[in-house]
Amino acid sequence: MKEVSKLMDYRPDIKVIDATLRDGGLVNEFRFSDDFVKALYNANLRAGVDYMEFGYKGDREMFDESKFGPCKFCDDEYIRSIVGENNTDLKIAVMADVGRCNYKNDIHDRSESPIDLIRVATYLHQIPTAVDMIEDAKSKGYEVSCNIMAISNAQETDVKVALDILGKSPVDTFYIVDSFGALYPEQIARVATLYGEVAEKYGKKLGMHAHNNQQLAFANTIEAVGDGVDWLDATYAGMGRGAGNCAMELLLGFLKNPKYNVYPVIQFIEKYMPAIREAGAVWGYDFQYLMTGLLNQHPRTAIEFTKQGRTDYSEFYKEILAQE
Repeated sequence: MKEVSKLMDYRPDIKVIDATLRDGGLVNEFRFSDDFVKALYNANLRAGVDYMEFGYKGDREMFDESKFGPCKFCDDEYIRSIVGENNTDLKIAVMADVGRCNYKNDIHDRSESPIDLIRVATYLHQIPTAVDMIEDAKSKGYEVSCNIMAISNAQETDVKVALDILGKSPVDTFYIVDSFGALYPEQIARVATLYGEVAEKYGKKLGMHAHNNQQLAFANTIEAVGDGVDWLDATYAGMGRGAGNCAMELLLGFLKNPKYNVYPVIQFIEKYMPAIREAGAVWGYDFQYLMTGLLNQHPRTAIEFTKQGRTDYSEFYKEILAQE
């Protein structure tokens, strides 16, 4: 059990990252109106959120620009159209996905860009390329974090090797990522200990990115806070791929730091999120996502089940069991 002081007090090192446009964009092809994005930016400012992730640096040779909104590509000019020069305390982040971005050309020098933080996303087998991306972004003047995805089905020895490689790189923060929403708080505690040992050795920060397949995204994020993790991802109304993410309104309501204010988040959700759902975006806990979480599987099958409007849950369970 965590010490009460770990949950009742606040740490000034805590950073909250809004991933609504990035993870949320995965459920509506990043088709957010400028009005929505500007209102979200202003809500984050008023709420005291530390970083706002605008989306991906997607490679236009791989992704058809006509099929996605601008947050799939996060051009500097687009971000400036929303935030101007962003002379605020809120920092701007984008995600660079290993193998899906042209980072050498599309990520410009920090002095020419409104972006502050590059978030590199990688699988274990892609770590060498991730390190090259980290070094490239650092040489251009950015803060850099790294998300190692799908650790719930990785060998601990492989994770240790990857963390040691990342520890020797110039990355600032590396993330615990429960990509499949399969982990429980007790497991998060053990993973945080593993990550924490490497972070302490190399002077890095730790982050947490949770998915809600088993309705544990918030619980796992709280667990991570109690285990010394400082960088916390959340999205408004939990909007994100499949079952969604840790909800910003829950997280800011929990954190005791007086810099954070949950009321602007509530106002934004009330005004803007119903229209997003009415336009056809679907996310959040549901039975099919529970099943993939229980079986520690990627939620792609549950996402397809949802798109097809299926309700034969027992049949779906048998189908995904057969993939084990």
